Amino acid sequence: SGDRRSGDRRWERGVADMARDATRRRAPVASPVVTTLTLASADPAVVDTDAIVVGVTTSADGSPPRLAPGAGSLDAAFGGRLAAALAALGASGGEGEVTRLSSLGATRAPVVAAVGLGAAPAEGDGDGGPARFAAETVRRAAGAAVRALAGTSRVALALPGEDVRAAAEGALLGAYAFDRYRSASADQRKPPVTAVSLIVANAENPAARDAVRRAEVVTRAVALARDLVNTPPNDLHPQELADAAVAACAGLEVEVLDEDALRRGGFGGILGVGQGSAHPPRLVRIAYRHPEATRHVALVGKGITFDSGGLSLKPAEGMDWMKSDMGGAAAVIAAMQAVRDLAPRGNVTGWVPTAENMPSGTAQRPSDVLTTYGGKTVEVLNTDAEGRLILADAIVRAAEEHPDVLVDAATLTGAQLVALGTRTFGVMANDDELRAAVVDAAGRAGEAAWPMPLPDELRKGLDSEVADIANVASDKWGGMLRAGVFLREFVPDGVRWAHLDIAGPAFNHGEPYGYTPKGGTGAAVRTFVQVVEDLAGG
Repeated sequence: SGDRRSGDRRWERGVADMARDATRRRAPVASPVVTTLTLASADPAVVDTDAIVVGVTTSADGSPPRLAPGAGSLDAAFGGRLAAALAALGASGGEGEVTRLSSLGATRAPVVAAVGLGAAPAEGDGDGGPARFAAETVRRAAGAAVRALAGTSRVALALPGEDVRAAAEGALLGAYAFDRYRSASADQRKPPVTAVSLIVANAENPAARDAVRRAEVVTRAVALARDLVNTPPNDLHPQELADAAVAACAGLEVEVLDEDALRRGGFGGILGVGQGSAHPPRLVRIAYRHPEATRHVALVGKGITFDSGGLSLKPAEGMDWMKSDMGGAAAVIAAMQAVRDLAPRGNVTGWVPTAENMPSGTAQRPSDVLTTYGGKTVEVLNTDAEGRLILADAIVRAAEEHPDVLVDAATLTGAQLVALGTRTFGVMANDDELRAAVVDAAGRAGEAAWPMPLPDELRKGLDSEVADIANVASDKWGGMLRAGVFLREFVPDGVRWAHLDIAGPAFNHGEPYGYTPKGGTGAAVRTFVQVVEDLAGG
């Protein structure tokens, strides 16, 4: 009977493997549509394209919307009545609003689309120069227009200003679509725009061409992070996430530790979180080296491929988007791909601790004590506070390589959404100057971030009766900050460290807006790249 039970177990595993393979066959990976972007110096009224986009602004006095700079020749083609025609169609100039009308032969493009920019900037920039729209305003407008024009092959943008990088990033990010798992319903979705032209004063300007190249690299990385977050958890376990890192970062040094190597190395946090799953955990190290480097930046990302909460089980309504709990890991993998392509003059190392947090007979229990990498013990009072456990291992390991700066990103706490909402991530650090630098880098990259404190008095709430520290506090207040205080305990003295809690911004539950789709957003990728360029040398 013992042999039969053993054979039955092998048979059951075989059935499970076949079922998993069949699921993957039903959801083939399709080649994504790649949107190309070029610069053009042309009159918007005669450019050869399927749709031409101009900007419009709101009017403070309630009058019809006003055309933004760049729309002059189109207005002339309409006999000076373009703004009135748009107003008749309901256009107000509000941010992200897109209004389309037929050109009726007035322009070479059959469709003219107006995208709202909101209020026009104040006259002048304080130095006698012309008024300039904020980069993020242009970025969001370009994204909203390209997203709204899905189903159109070629689109030209005649938006105000010379911020080529912002317009290019917005257009490419707005063209994103995740249709990998659509088959019967594929024809119900309009394909994304395939070619975008940015109309600029000088298409041969080297700075403009460099801006486009950088935008292509960064948006390709953001799309990768979005794809990883959007991939369903039955197709993205820790091993598949590690495989994705190897594939995305080809040409870099990539090392993957499996469960046996993790056990030998003493990575008790990663192993403890992953022990309840049939899919064992991994730790991925990705290294980029530059021969002229004088600085070293380490990036760490939380990679929980699915978070059920473990034995501290989440409610059903809190679980349906937990495939996004590896958003920090996706950001690290994607940022390392961008670093490879941008080749900054600094060393950069990415760390991806990844596990699946599941309830089972082998899962960790509340009151278990884990010994993390480096020897510190943690009493696990809540198995749903698991991200900090795998990050603890990875932070200590990353610090062994003596980086000048260590930055982690994690979908760590629901408290982040309570404090900052769904679009702004919190930045905590053990160094005020670094915290300010990361927030500034995020703003320049187009991501909303806000500096948050790490109050020392919160540490006492993490005291444990049986271990060096507990993973949660006895009270519920300041959960985002308390998680940051916990992580700070694992940062060695002398290492400058910042922590990004991206729980809300990593996944958009609502309707698309600007260049942001529903689902995975790619949060923190652009911030990571900007931080690397700022601190390691661009």
